[in-house]
Amino acid sequence: MTALQILRDRLAQILPELQQTYGITRLGTFGSYQRGEQTPTSDLDLLVEFDPERRFGLLTFCQIENELSDRLSVKVDLVMKTDLKPRIGDRLLAEVEYL
Repeated sequence: MTALQILRDRLAQILPELQQTYGITRLGTFGSYQRGEQTPTSDLDLLVEFDPERRFGLLTFCQIENELSDRLSVKVDLVMKTDLKPRIGDRLLAEVEYL
């Protein structure tokens, strides 16, 4: 089992709780782990979508990122789909694999 598969399995286990607590509707992996190019210092890039009815600030967003880092035992870089810029976003969306 690859490192990505292990992390995706852990994410799948905690996703229902994250959905209920934070209103996450979709979560996907991209970046070096997705491409199999990660190093020991790589972070796990996650693309996240939230229920538009749920509102929260930067502090809560950072809390989610920190919680994921702690629970997965790897630094997580959380990116909101709504924050993607067109050129970079198109490349990223072609790579993302949703849970």
